[in-house]
Amino acid sequence: MDTPLALRLTASVADARRRVLRHRRPLAALAAAVAMAAGVVAVRPPAPPSTAVWVAARDLPAGTLLADGDLTRRRVPLAAAPRVVVDDPAGARLASGLVAGEPLTPARLVGPGPALPVGTVATPVRLPDAALVALLRPGDRIDLLAGDPRTGEPRVLSAGATVVAVPGGPGAPAGGAGDAGGVVVLALPQVNAVVAATAGLREVLGFVWSPLPGEH
Repeated sequence: MDTPLALRLTASVADARRRVLRHRRPLAALAAAVAMAAGVVAVRPPAPPSTAVWVAARDLPAGTLLADGDLTRRRVPLAAAPRVVVDDPAGARLASGLVAGEPLTPARLVGPGPALPVGTVATPVRLPDAALVALLRPGDRIDLLAGDPRTGEPRVLSAGATVVAVPGGPGAPAGGAGDAGGVVVLALPQVNAVVAATAGLREVLGFVWSPLPGEH
């Protein structure tokens, strides 16, 4: 004869069984979802290796002296990272412009060479002949000339300007026929900088120069 305790235990087991049977479909679905999620995590490939690089936080023109807020640190996949990066860009000067989000590389910085003379600013000037630009080296001094395309009459835009940088590197390959010329960064007095930077829009630019000894 069953005791009251045995009857209660039997009733509890039966009730638990009925509860499990009642919810067996939701429980089975939950178990399947957990198993599927575990399988997805197990087969998901690991994240590709990445590295942190400095990128432009905004559009930066050539000649910018880099300061807080100009650059930001961003992780990029190793496969997409520049082969050579800049570790500490503080106080460096851009030899050519950067667009927002573009990684900073040593080729975009003014390299070892002359500091800007007092009272001058770094001024990018586009010359129409890339072959002439390829002759220049940082430290060269040039007289920047402009010629009227109608009369051919020349004038001196700035005398004794120091070449600060040649973006792309000294002796970079010149373009072929119909190319857009090349850019050189010059140290120019503030009063001449704007005129020199925009003169190429309406005049033909050229130069005569005094190369550094032993550099050419």
